[in-house]
Amino acid sequence: MTLLTEGDLQVSLDDAIDVRKFDSDEHGLSHCMKAVDFVVEFDDRYLFIEFKDPQDPDVPVGRRYEVIEEFRISSIDNELIGKYRDSFLYEWASGRANKPIQYFVLIGLDDMQAGDLAVRTSSLQRAIPLRGPGGEPWMRPIVSECAVFNIESWNRRFPRYQVERLSEA
Repeated sequence: MTLLTEGDLQVSLDDAIDVRKFDSDEHGLSHCMKAVDFVVEFDDRYLFIEFKDPQDPDVPVGRRYEVIEEFRISSIDNELIGKYRDSFLYEWASGRANKPIQYFVLIGLDDMQAGDLAVRTSSLQRAIPLRGPGGEPWMRPIVSECAVFNIESWNRRFPRYQVERLSEA
């Protein structure tokens, strides 16, 4: 069992081949490239995961409200898009983008409603972009799937990869 821990959130994965904490200085280009928090390799795909957790007890209250507002008014989209694109480019240039890539953002915010998540997901899909010109599929897809989840929707969608809040465990 592999545990991905970022702040107060933890995801358990039972079938990953490789997991890298990517949002660190280890990738060597943090001065010019943004990075998703984790790159997870499975037999048939890669999973890029970005955690955002304004409810983490260690996040200062002022910053907590800033992150919540950034999600509500979509100003966080550019950061999320940049993290994916730079991570994709890094993996592609390293010869590892040879399987479909899924990009999932997990926001630890209990009151993020399904409509809010759908708007953020749609925005990411358009901007990365999921589909090519005219809505046609890419010859070489940039991303096979991307979505934004809160803890509840993540756990419903991925019953094998449960998220838990450590401070509540």
